[in-house]
Amino acid sequence: MKYKKIDLGPYNLHLINTDKFKTVTVKINFKRKVKKSELTIRSLLSKVILESSMEYKSSRLLEIKTEELYGLGINSNSYISGNYCVFSISSSFLNDKYTEENQIKNSIDFILEILLNPDVEQKKFSKEPFNLAVSSLKEELKMQKENPSFYSALRADEETDKKASFSFNASGYLEDIDKIDEKNLYEYYTSMLQSDLIDIFVIGEINEEEIKQQFIKKFKIKTFKKPSESHILSYDKFRKRVKTVKEKQPFEQSKLIITFKVEDLTKFETEYVMRVYSFILGGGPNSKLFKEVREKNSLCYSIHSSYIPTFNLLKIKAGINKEAFKKCVSLIKKELKYMEKGLFDEDDITAAKATFISSFESIMDNPNSIISTYVSHEYLDYDLTEDRIKNINKVDKDMVVSVSKKIHMDTIYLLEGDIQKEQEGDDNE
Repeated sequence: MKYKKIDLGPYNLHLINTDKFKTVTVKINFKRKVKKSELTIRSLLSKVILESSMEYKSSRLLEIKTEELYGLGINSNSYISGNYCVFSISSSFLNDKYTEENQIKNSIDFILEILLNPDVEQKKFSKEPFNLAVSSLKEELKMQKENPSFYSALRADEETDKKASFSFNASGYLEDIDKIDEKNLYEYYTSMLQSDLIDIFVIGEINEEEIKQQFIKKFKIKTFKKPSESHILSYDKFRKRVKTVKEKQPFEQSKLIITFKVEDLTKFETEYVMRVYSFILGGGPNSKLFKEVREKNSLCYSIHSSYIPTFNLLKIKAGINKEAFKKCVSLIKKELKYMEKGLFDEDDITAAKATFISSFESIMDNPNSIISTYVSHEYLDYDLTEDRIKNINKVDKDMVVSVSKKIHMDTIYLLEGDIQKEQEGDDNE
């Protein structure tokens, strides 16, 4: 596998040349500093862009074209990466070798048609695709609110820090949709093309020069941008007293979420040591939390911990009966203290390393996973796969104990399931 990054001025072209796959995969990312007020419009844009284009005026015409391109798949989304919001459009399609001449060229032309030539009339998005996208986004946001796992995670983040980007819903907000119309959505789209930092990733068995020339010819963005800043959030203050919030909603199961802000870590600690720490604490059925809280005391249906490096945030999530709340929190605190004191085995570290090495190796079996590795390399300065495997093996017990002392409990959030409330509400209707 051969990697080349080409600085084309207004954007970077990342070429990953490999004969391992029959497909070619393209991902185009636009990023800018995250603003809560822009999340809904970016999310809506990710939907309307796939509804139609000037050449393909309906979803049916788009579908026919993708079939002509041997089942080309295309999708887009908008997500938050620490201090940045990323709008992404990606596509995977068969190589010329397995189809016909110019399959790669025609497929990339189609992707750029969708992205750069949207269905627009008089400098605003056409009404029908706009309305379809609005309906789709409204339905998505309503479903999120009715999902106890999603709802509780978002509420815990909001209670931790309403101003931090981790507390924002990347999909947007229902109350903001009505502020968006066909005209201001198109204005935002043109601003995104000209102002966002842009990276294009292509992986497959490709002719690098041909791909480069095709983008130079077709992707005519002229605005030069300032260099990217760090994606990773940092904190200078930590709660002296942990915040506890309880909320009732008509869900069957109660959800416990505990958030922790993490002090500034070294690159190595962020990329490797915190992964091992979180895995030992709550990464699976052999973790400390699973054994103590679920197996030994039967206080939860599920429990796990995860570290989100772009947010510098550790989370512990558990599905519990609300009556088990105090006991569950007490046991979690006890296991955290044990981690600080180094009361875990070398076997725990060995198991964590083995798990991560296996996951790093499996990355090489999927083109999207490989692209994600290079996205992390570009955005977060993360190591590539070979170095990841080498470096995870350098983690030792002292390192894990050291990072455990940089983790500060912030908020304990309990979403209390209240089926009785739901049933009473049904009776009153």
